[in-house]
Amino acid sequence: MFQTPGSNAQDIIRNVKKYVAEQSVNFPKGVGYTINYDTNEFLTASIDKVVETLFEAFILVFIVVFVFLQDFRSTLIPAIAVPVSLIGTFFFLNLFGYSLNLLTLFALVLAIGIVVDDAIVVVEVVHAKLDLGEKDSKVATEKGMKEITGAIISITLVMAAVFIPVTFITGPTGVFYQQFGVTLIVAIFISAVNALSLSPALCALFLKSHKDSSGKKKSLSQRFFIAFNVAFKAFTKRYGQGFVFLLRHKWVSASLIIASIVLIFVLNKTMPTGFVPQEDRGVIFTNVELPASASMDRTYQVMKELTNKASKIPGVVNVTFSTGRGLISGTGSNYGLAFIKLAPFKDRYSVKGQSVEDITKKLFGIGASIPDAKAIFFTPASVPGFGNSAGFQFSLLNKSGAPITELDQTAQRFIGELMKRPEVQYAQTSFNTRYPQYQMEINVPRATEAGVSTNSLLSTLQGFIGGVYAADFTKYGKQYRVMVQALPDARVDLNSLNSIFVKTSSGQMAPVSQFVTMKRVFGPQSINRFNLFSSVDITGASNFGYSTGNAIKAVKEIAQNNLSTNYDIDFSGLTREEIRSGAQAMTIFALSLIFVYFILSGMYESYILPLSVILSLPLGVMGAYLGQWMFGLENNIYFQIALIMLVGLLAKNAILIVEFGVQRRRHGESIAMSAINAAKARLRPILMTSFAFIFGMLPLVFATGIGAKGNNSIATGAAFGLLVGTLLGLFVIPVLYAIFQWLQEKVKPIQFQKSIEHEI
Repeated sequence: MFQTPGSNAQDIIRNVKKYVAEQSVNFPKGVGYTINYDTNEFLTASIDKVVETLFEAFILVFIVVFVFLQDFRSTLIPAIAVPVSLIGTFFFLNLFGYSLNLLTLFALVLAIGIVVDDAIVVVEVVHAKLDLGEKDSKVATEKGMKEITGAIISITLVMAAVFIPVTFITGPTGVFYQQFGVTLIVAIFISAVNALSLSPALCALFLKSHKDSSGKKKSLSQRFFIAFNVAFKAFTKRYGQGFVFLLRHKWVSASLIIASIVLIFVLNKTMPTGFVPQEDRGVIFTNVELPASASMDRTYQVMKELTNKASKIPGVVNVTFSTGRGLISGTGSNYGLAFIKLAPFKDRYSVKGQSVEDITKKLFGIGASIPDAKAIFFTPASVPGFGNSAGFQFSLLNKSGAPITELDQTAQRFIGELMKRPEVQYAQTSFNTRYPQYQMEINVPRATEAGVSTNSLLSTLQGFIGGVYAADFTKYGKQYRVMVQALPDARVDLNSLNSIFVKTSSGQMAPVSQFVTMKRVFGPQSINRFNLFSSVDITGASNFGYSTGNAIKAVKEIAQNNLSTNYDIDFSGLTREEIRSGAQAMTIFALSLIFVYFILSGMYESYILPLSVILSLPLGVMGAYLGQWMFGLENNIYFQIALIMLVGLLAKNAILIVEFGVQRRRHGESIAMSAINAAKARLRPILMTSFAFIFGMLPLVFATGIGAKGNNSIATGAAFGLLVGTLLGLFVIPVLYAIFQWLQEKVKPIQFQKSIEHEI
C-alpha cells in the first residue's frame, strides 16, 4: 500500500491494521494474515529516538551555558529561547505545509545548539557591563544591545543566507535540502527576533549587579566557578599575548588556511561517498532465481527449504514467501520472493550478532547451500520509490544493435568482473537468453498465393493462443472484462495448429500450419530498452565496509576498461540521484559562500573586509572532513547539509570578532590593538556558543541503535568541524581582520568616531 500525497503515514497504517484485524474474523477457515513490512515500526522508533535526543541535547546545552554564565537566572534566558524558537518553528512549518518527519526533527535537534547563540551573546554582553561596575541592569542591557545589535542581525542574515540556495533545488535531493533549510531558516529568524526583543527584556528583569561576597564561606559550586574564572582570565590574557607573534608572522595563518584547503581536496577525493545512509529497517527482502523454465513446484520446494533454514537464525521472527515472481527478476515460474521479518529493534540491539548486517551474512550462507538457486538478500531502498533494493542500479546499453546473445554474454562478463571487486557484495541481472521458445517462420510466398496476409495469420494466432481483450460488461454493479481465447486443450502442442484455421482469398478455411512452421530456439522472456537502446538491467550492493560510492566507482572503472565502444552504461534510480547530488554539492556550497559574501559586503560597505570571514571558513570545513574520515563515515547528503550549516556557524564566530574589531577601530584604536581586544572581548561568547552547539551534537555523534547511521553522519562532521574551526579560527580570524582592514583603509581611509566605553 502506498499513501497519497499530503496524507499521514502513521494514521493510514493504524487504520489499515485496525481494518484488517476487524475483517480477519470473516476470513475462510485456515486463512490468516501477517504484516511483512511495516514502515511505521522504523518511523516510530526513529522519531522516538530523535525526540529523546532532543531532550538530551537541550540538557547538555543548558549545562554548558550554566558553566559559563554561572547563575541560574542568566542560564534561564538562553534556555527560554529554545522552546520559543522550536514552538514557533512548528507553527510556520505547519503554515508552509511541511510534515513532522525525520528530516524536520533532525533539523530541530541541530537548531537547539543554534537558537541559543543569539541569546547567549545578549546575556554575555550584559554580564560584561555588570562586571565593569554598572549597577542598573536595564542601563547595562541598553549599552550592550547598542554594541551587538548589528552583529546579531549580521549573524542571522548569514545563517539564513547559507540555506537560501538549497531551497531552490528540485528532485529527491531538493526534498532533503529543503526540509532542513526551511526548518533552520525559520528557527534562526525566530531566535533573532527573540534575541532582539525578549532576551534583552529578560536581562533587564532577571540580571542583577554582582555583589561582593568576599569573606563569606564559599560553597563547592562557588569555589568551582571562582577557579574556572581565574583559569579563564589567565587563558584570555595569554591568548591576547599570543597575537603579537601571529601578527608579526602572518605567514603562519596563511599556511594554516592553505593546508586546510589542500586537506579538504585530499579527503574529498579519498572519503567513501553515498546518498542516504542505509539503516536497519527491521526487514530483509529476498529474491530467488532458479534455472530458466524451472517449474513452479520446484521453485516452491526451494523457497520452503530457504524459509525453514532462515527461520532458525537468531533475530528472525517470521518468513513469508511467494512463488511466480521476484522483487527484482519480474514474473516467471522460476522466480520467488520472501520477506524476512526481524525481531523488534530494542530486542536485537542488545544482543551480539543480531544486527541486520550479521543476519544478512548468515542468509547468504544459507542461500549458497541450496543447489541451482541464486538467492540474494537486501534491505529496502533508503528512499521509497527508487527501486526495491538498496545498493546500486544501472543499465548496460547495446548501442550498436548487436544480437541479443552477444548482449547477454557481455552482461555476464561485466557481472563477472564486478564480482571480482572487493567493493561489491553481489551483482546480478534477471536477463536470461536460455528460456525455451518457439520461433515462428511464415512461408510468405505460399500465404500470398493463398491470399492470406501476414497480419491475418498473426491476429488469428493471437486470438486463439495469446487471447484478445474484446469488450466489457457490467453485472451486479461490477465491471467484467471479456477475453477471447481458445480453451487450454485446444492449444496444447504444435499439433494444435492443425485445428486453427484462417480464411483464404477463395473463401475456404485453411489450417494455420500450412503457412507457419515452428522452430525451437532459446531467448529472453522480454527485452528492455533504456534511452531507446536495448539494455540489460543490473543491480547490486556494496560489500560490508564499503559505501555505494565505492561500488559506483568500481562499476565505472570496469566499464571503462572492459566495454567496447558498442556498449555503454547508464545509472538509474537512487544511484542516479546519488551521482547528481555529489555534482550539486559543490555548486550549492559555492552559492552559499557567494550569498554570505554579498550580505557581509552590504553590512560592512566593503568588498574587502568580508574576505576576513570567508577565508576563515576552510579551517572548520577541513575539521568536518577530518572528523568524518576519522570516524569512518561517508560523504553523503546528510554530511553535505551539515557542511552548509557549518558555513553559517563558522561565519558567526568570525562576524563577532570582525564586527567588534571594526567598532574599536572606528573609535581610535590601532588595527593591531582592535584585533587583539576584539578577540579577547568575544572569546567567552564564541567559546560558549560553540561548545553549546558541540555538546548539543554529542548525543547524535555517539548515537547507537535505530537510525544511528543518519545521526552520526549529520552530527559528526558539524561538531568536529565547529570544534576545529573555533579553536583555529580564534587565532586566524583576528590576523585576517588585521590584514584586510589594513587593505580596506588603503582603498578608503577610515573615519574615526567618538570613543565609547570598552571592556578589555
